[in-house]
Formats: sequence, structure tokens, C-alpha cells
Amino acid sequence: MYFGPVRMAAVLTTTSSMKQNRPYSLLATVIMAAFFFASCVNTAQPETIAAPEPQAYPVFKLASKDATLASDYPANLQGIQNIEIRPKIDGFIEQILIDEGATVKKGQLLFRIRAPQYQQELITASAAINSAEADLNVAELQVQKTKPLVDQEIISKFELQSAENNLKVRKAALAQARASYANAKTNQGYTAISSPVDGIVGTLPYKLGSLVGGTTPLPLTTISNISKVYAYFSMNEKQMLEFSRQYTGNTIEAKLKQLPAVALILSDGTDYPEKGKVETIGGLINSQTGTASFRASFPNPLALIRSGGSAVVRIPDSIKNALVIPQKATYELQGKYFVYLVQDSGKVTSTEIEIMNKSAGQYYIVTRGLKPGETLVLESASPLPDGTRIKPDMQSEDKVYGNLK
Repeated sequence: MYFGPVRMAAVLTTTSSMKQNRPYSLLATVIMAAFFFASCVNTAQPETIAAPEPQAYPVFKLASKDATLASDYPANLQGIQNIEIRPKIDGFIEQILIDEGATVKKGQLLFRIRAPQYQQELITASAAINSAEADLNVAELQVQKTKPLVDQEIISKFELQSAENNLKVRKAALAQARASYANAKTNQGYTAISSPVDGIVGTLPYKLGSLVGGTTPLPLTTISNISKVYAYFSMNEKQMLEFSRQYTGNTIEAKLKQLPAVALILSDGTDYPEKGKVETIGGLINSQTGTASFRASFPNPLALIRSGGSAVVRIPDSIKNALVIPQKATYELQGKYFVYLVQDSGKVTSTEIEIMNKSAGQYYIVTRGLKPGETLVLESASPLPDGTRIKPDMQSEDKVYGNLK
């Protein structure tokens, strides 16, 4: 232990003095011992506390990618034909030859209506034809008998003219009888109701024996032709303007041709296997809702989609070299989006970004706030205050962007 030159001089002086003055030697020894212990205490070094190791977080390099954005629109589904089957005559349901949900062909018999009055009208019309034909034969004979007598000037021409006029009347009566028969036969044919199209049978609200007619409130059933289905959806005025600017063409038809094939998301969230095409846009904007109606068509070979269902029409929009970021790498605060930007020192900084309204599946398209090549935290279970030092665990590009379509 080093005491310094002054302290050593004091020790030597004290030692020599002890030979001359022993009473003071004990006091000097105690003082020097106190200095010694104080010096030892003052020169002791405090123990150092080890800093905690930074926690590892998955990070990735932000990259520009080709992405397909999706715009989703709720849609109502309808078959290309939904035909109500109604009786044209009054009568009782005698036969129901189909069942609900059955597949029928055009011309297939569906119902029989019991209406005996039409059978009687048919019999009456047939008898009227026979009577008119007999009267016509008599009139023809009268003309044939009268004409030679007029030629021989036995009777006047007036008799021949009367016979010929009577013949015309009988011909008209026969034509009227035949028309009545055709009308009666048509009415009698209405007792058998057939399907006008191929399709699927709807509900059957009336049972055997029910009285039905042309004024019955509900149809006998509805036949839906769903070989192709229409998905009706709407766009507001702002979306309509964006659509008009995005696609080229001088007419609506030309712009629609530029649209890619659209997808259909069913009510259970699954993708419908067939792609569709937007075909028409309504000519008017609904003043109450401020929207215009669009129609997309989808083939339906397996009859998976039924009329009256609901779905979502998804319109894709391809973007080249977009700044793509996984949604899980962002967090939202008061309507704004933020990410954790990792500095070269390993410290993180919360950074605000702007994204497009459309999403690319599980990814966002960044429009402001970031640059390609910057390092971001891929996912964090808890907030990271600014300046937090982390241990970057760099993730491969395939792992980060593997689900990008």
C-alpha cells in the first residue's frame, strides 16, 4: 500500500521521536493506524453490474415486388333466368310431377290442373265444327243446284246470288267454329304445365287439391336457370371515377374490356373455382344510395351457386415494383399505420407510413415513409419504445414474401 511522501516522512519522524519521547509513541501509532485504514477504505473499487443482453426479434429487408391488389364488393347472386310458373286457368292441382330442388329440362311436365269445364268447351267446339261443316255442304249443294237453272234462265240470277252469299256465311261459320275449337284446345292444354327452360325447381307452396288460378298470389314454383349466374354489385361515385381514370377507352364497353377476370368469394370465405367477367354497368347512379350497379357473370357448371345467395366480387389490380410490407409488420394507432425501423446500431424507431386503400392479401402497399432495403421488425408481441436495442434475426425473403401473389 502506497502512503505518499508526506505520509512516509511522518512515519520516520515519529519513529525517531519515539526514542526521545516514549509517551507520545502510542498516540502516534494509533493515528497512523487510523490513516492506514482510511486509505484502504477510500481506494476500494465498487462492483460493476452487467448490462442485459438485447432480445432477438425477427427482421427483414424491405423489397419492391410485383403485387396484385384486391378490391372487394358485396354482391347479390341471381341465375340468368328466374321464371315464375303460374297457371293461366282456374282449377285444382291434380298432379305434382316434380320435387323441390329437382333439375328439370325444357318442356318437362311439372303440374296437371283439373279443370273439366275446358274439356267440355273442347267437346262443344268440336260439335260446332261438325255442324258448320254440314251447313257448308248444304250451301255448296244449293249453289250447284241453282247455277244450271240460272244458266237456262229458269230462275233469276237473284236466286244464285242468294245461294252464293249463304255459302260465304257458312264458310265463315265454319272458320269461327274452328277458331273456337282451337281456343278451347289451347285452354284445355293449359291444364298441363311444362317447364319453359332448363333449371332448378324452387319451393312448392301449393299441395295436391289446392285451388289455383291466374290471380293466385304465389307462383306454383320458380324455375332457376343457373348454368350461368350473375353477381350484382355497386360502386360509389368516387370508385366510379377511379375506375374511369384507371382503364383506357373512349366508352364504358371499351373500359370493361380492359378489366381482368374477377374472382368470387363465397359466403363461407372460400374462393369460387371459376373466374368471371364484369359485363355491364348501370346507366344511372341511384340518387338515394349514390351508387351505380355493376354485373359480373360466372359459369356455374356444377350448380354450386344458387339464385338469391350472397358473395363478394373481388377485382384484381396488378402493380409493378410496389413497396410491399407484410401486414403483421405494422400496427395501427389512431387511424395511422406505423412500423419499427431498425437502425444499424440495432436500435428501433417507430416510423409512420402511408399505405394504399387496397390490400394485396396479407400485405400492404407502402406509398410514403419507407425506402427499399431498410430493415424492419417483422413481428413484435409487445410495443417497442424508441431507442430499444434488439438483436436482429434476419428472415429470408422467401419466408417474408412467400405468400405474395
